[in-house]
Amino acid sequence: MPTIGKVSRVKIPASTANLGPGFDTLGMALSLYAWIEMKPSEHTVFHLYGEQLEGVPGDKSNLIYQVAQQVFEAAGVTIPELEISMYSDIPLTRGLGSSASAIVGALAAANALIGSPLSDAKLFDMATSIEDHPDNVGASLYGGIVTAIWDGQHADCIRLEPDVNLEALVVIPHFQLSTSKARQVLPSEFGMKDTVYNISHSSLLVAALATGQLDKVAAAMKDRVHQPYRAALVPGMTEVLEDAHKHGALGAALSGAGPTLLVLADRRSDRKAELENYVTSKMQEAGIESTVMWLRPERNGVKVYNGEDVLPFLDMIKGETES
Repeated sequence: MPTIGKVSRVKIPASTANLGPGFDTLGMALSLYAWIEMKPSEHTVFHLYGEQLEGVPGDKSNLIYQVAQQVFEAAGVTIPELEISMYSDIPLTRGLGSSASAIVGALAAANALIGSPLSDAKLFDMATSIEDHPDNVGASLYGGIVTAIWDGQHADCIRLEPDVNLEALVVIPHFQLSTSKARQVLPSEFGMKDTVYNISHSSLLVAALATGQLDKVAAAMKDRVHQPYRAALVPGMTEVLEDAHKHGALGAALSGAGPTLLVLADRRSDRKAELENYVTSKMQEAGIESTVMWLRPERNGVKVYNGEDVLPFLDMIKGETES
């Protein structure tokens, strides 16, 4: 029988999915984070911190609570009332894996609270079943770059170590775009030419990332399955994806379902300022307010803190964000 602890804390990275052609199969963790603390309680209560969590429900309909209960049920444990604290720097419904980070964080925190009886593989299956695709949750769970599969019951992935010189410029528009809306514009069937095109480009991209051949990335990130259909949802996107490499980018893609744009660069490049100015100007020309941020691929997945960390929740986060 699992032993119920007093408290668990976890840190979860954001993620970007698809990387262009790898629709629902490729993901990469990014250096933007959320933190969750979970305790047994007499009454369920939420402490939600940060502007990114505005509007998130503070009752048992909350996704974190619901996912935690799935862990307890799978482990044969009953903890109906929880005190849950969360702080997040990951913007909601922007294509940076906010829901995946919440799911992975809830699974890991709940599992740690009861002594971690469930394996990472089991948590991956559960996370993918909830999210319905393995790319974002795989990246947040394992870190690095993941190429993943899901057959409806079992998820599996191979993790790649990101190249040390890889950097990510994310352009985050100031409007939300739900995954469900972004999926509605996609066709239900694809022709053989477009299917083969994406399979070949996705294969080339994985090989380029695995071998460090970053000069192949721009060509490999091209896509015909989702980005052309979603272009109308993100003004300025098409031109950035087509021309970012002319301004020093290794390649560019819509991050997940969008609206965030992901632009990969070599950290050693002397054209990073030019690249940032280019994407910023293109968003402005399209009339889109946005935040531009340089991130790195996060090599570590979800982090479970040990019981020796006695700092208050927000003090711990402040210490990490200022370090």
